[in-house]
Amino acid sequence: MFQNILQAWRAPDLRFRILFVLGMLIVFRALSHVPVPGVDRAALDELIGDNQLLGLLNIFSGGGLANFSVVALGMNPYINASIIMQLMQGVVPSLQNLAREGEYGRQKINQYTRYLTVPMALLQSYGFLALLNASNVLTTPLDISSFETMTQIVTLTAGAVLLMWLGELITEKGIGNGISLLIFAGIVGQAPSALIAFIGNPDLAAAIAFGVIAVAGVAVIVYIQEGQRRIPIQYASRVRGRRVYQGGQTYLPLRVNMAGVIPIIFAVSILLFPAQIAAYFTTSDIEIVKQISQAIVAFFNNQFVYAALYFLLTFGFTYFYTAFVFKPDETATQLQKNGGFIPGIRPGRPTQDYLAKVAFRLTVAGAFFLASVAVSPYIMGALLPTLGAIGLGGTSLLIVVSVVVETMKQLEAQLLMRQYEGFIK
Repeated sequence: MFQNILQAWRAPDLRFRILFVLGMLIVFRALSHVPVPGVDRAALDELIGDNQLLGLLNIFSGGGLANFSVVALGMNPYINASIIMQLMQGVVPSLQNLAREGEYGRQKINQYTRYLTVPMALLQSYGFLALLNASNVLTTPLDISSFETMTQIVTLTAGAVLLMWLGELITEKGIGNGISLLIFAGIVGQAPSALIAFIGNPDLAAAIAFGVIAVAGVAVIVYIQEGQRRIPIQYASRVRGRRVYQGGQTYLPLRVNMAGVIPIIFAVSILLFPAQIAAYFTTSDIEIVKQISQAIVAFFNNQFVYAALYFLLTFGFTYFYTAFVFKPDETATQLQKNGGFIPGIRPGRPTQDYLAKVAFRLTVAGAFFLASVAVSPYIMGALLPTLGAIGLGGTSLLIVVSVVVETMKQLEAQLLMRQYEGFIK
């Protein structure tokens, strides 16, 4: 890995890409320390410490929520907009047609996602302010017609849109997926403060346990993330024009976890949404509405309920997103068009059914793995309470490892392209 990084640093264009990514990440970390006025910081820290959802969102925003900075919303509005667009592609025919139009369709859908991010950011900005107001964290009155509230909403919305723009810039001019790298930077940015908190109250046994669990966790994550089922594919000899192509044998790799970390992010976003909406009505003048809203907020603040819903939603979203990533019908059709077949399986519908069955079984393992990783902080917190100071989180570890592995793969692909440059000339 380090050899690849050194080789990439020697290439001027790759060195520019790496420096560009580092520059954008520095800008993101700087923005996470630009505060929005009107919040009691001590009360906010206490609220985040007691609220599992806000605590996880604070990690994704790189501490921006704890500082109530201009990027306090993090990538949550953009992720929610992406979820809605993914759902709409399954029910809106025009979006289905766009999704099949290759690069042009992908760009149009991305454009619609950007447009949808703005109202989502406005809604979530007001939802967070309502939640903070109900918890007596705001030092200014919450009034949509007041200058202070409008300034806070516009600032938080602008920060979310700015993060979305930075992520797309990193994807276009840097290396790796910009959105994933920003989330990665937010998680890694919490490490120094967690380490300082641990040093302030050191526990050698906890440190050893953390090291063992962290190493084992990284090994398991890499093993599962890189695990795949290789389905053999046989190609018959075929004639195209005047040329005869000989048959050959290859394989179709199906990953155990085809959905990546997206289901976890989807689950977090869905869990945040009801609490945000309910928080808006906790100060309602109508008593029944106020009581229902407070009950919903208390329901999602319950650690056991939150962990159970988190597990179920992550498990379900893994199947949902895998259905978008891998389509057995399209794969079977492409194999048949190219003269490929699975030994022992007839082309067409039997191949489609076979691929669907294999993908379903693989997704069971992948979904259980992701869901277990999602709730692992609560399990470890119950078994080893002393690890809480270190901030052990399976979701954070999964995202960090996955982003590093995928980024290194893209870097290796860029290096491989340059090795073949002499043959092209």
